[in-house]
Amino acid sequence: MRLTKPTLFTNIPVTCEDRDLPGDLFNQLMKDDPSTVNGAETLMLGEMLTLPQNFGNIFLGETFSSYISVHNDSNQIVKDILVKADLQTSSQRLNLSASNATVAELKSDCCIDDVIHHEVKEIGTHILVCAVSYTTQSGEKMYFRKFFKFQVLKPLDVKTKFYNAESDLSSVTDEVFLEAQIQNITTSPMFMEKVSLEPSMMYNVVELNTVKQVGEGESTFGSRTYLQPLDTRQYLYCLKPKQEFAEKAGIIKGVTVIGKLDIVWKTNLGERGRLQTSQLQRMAPGYGDVRLSLEAIPDTVNLEEPFHITCKITNCSSERTMDLVLEMCNTNSIHWCGVSGRQLGKLNPSSSLYLALTLLSSVQGLQSVSGLRLTDTFLKRTYEYDDIAQVCVVSSTIQVES
Repeated sequence: MRLTKPTLFTNIPVTCEDRDLPGDLFNQLMKDDPSTVNGAETLMLGEMLTLPQNFGNIFLGETFSSYISVHNDSNQIVKDILVKADLQTSSQRLNLSASNATVAELKSDCCIDDVIHHEVKEIGTHILVCAVSYTTQSGEKMYFRKFFKFQVLKPLDVKTKFYNAESDLSSVTDEVFLEAQIQNITTSPMFMEKVSLEPSMMYNVVELNTVKQVGEGESTFGSRTYLQPLDTRQYLYCLKPKQEFAEKAGIIKGVTVIGKLDIVWKTNLGERGRLQTSQLQRMAPGYGDVRLSLEAIPDTVNLEEPFHITCKITNCSSERTMDLVLEMCNTNSIHWCGVSGRQLGKLNPSSSLYLALTLLSSVQGLQSVSGLRLTDTFLKRTYEYDDIAQVCVVSSTIQVES
């Protein structure tokens, strides 16, 4: 039989109004019932525990426990008894027996008992195969098997979203924000004990699911982290490249491994479950051969007054040196100050240079910084950069609060 925790007994309330024929009889019987909660007799809440009446559901990540008993129903002594318990899944067969040693003899009306445990790691049909071999008093070798089939269900639905954020105004580049949506698809509440992200070797992770209150971190989900059936909760994490990968992280092409989620929960009377997702992967943004990013730019500038920005230009090629020429094209609102068409010199593979530029705006409002062109004179290839950033342009007569 399967070993599971007991459940709270649920009583069925039977009541009526005082003017009905039974009067207060039903209410008094419920108050005298030891299985009801004092003062809440009609709420179907019980204070007593009851043993499971059926196999119940088993979910992925939980521990399956079973009690196996081999009983000698005959009036003879049997010898060399070997009990094996295997779990057959769609992909493998696992031996769950605590011991593979034979028992010398089993007397009449006696038992061999065993308890097995297994953390379920696959979804779908599972078959518990119990095999018993023994030798009779006459020396005849006997063998029989029994099969117990059960289904393993999925407890949680996990969806992930990635957001790429270039940290232009900080020393760390290419932050990745991960949103994990976790939904309880079982029929009972879950206590979410832990939801953490184990990052890959390239990243450090910052958990964004707590709010600091008086020096202490308080969960954004409150003190009671219960997840009701079909409820969904969003967890947010920020991954930052480690220092040794900071420069390379921005120019990685193809798929990047982020890490994996580790989820631990408890149900009913403390049954523990744990799931680990496979390695989460995201498509790294492609920057082509040359990448231009902003390192410094003001949020608010005055109308028709020069302001300064700092750009970072990176040669994303790992083999080819570039000879770059910078061109600045004015737009209807943004005007560049300086010489257009100037040589920036040679830029070695996987290296960067910083460039200070000056511009002004002739139109108020939220304006887009556009119009930069980089030309590689070796390949005669031009890279266009528009809508690099946005600045708020205000009249110089307006006092801007700092």
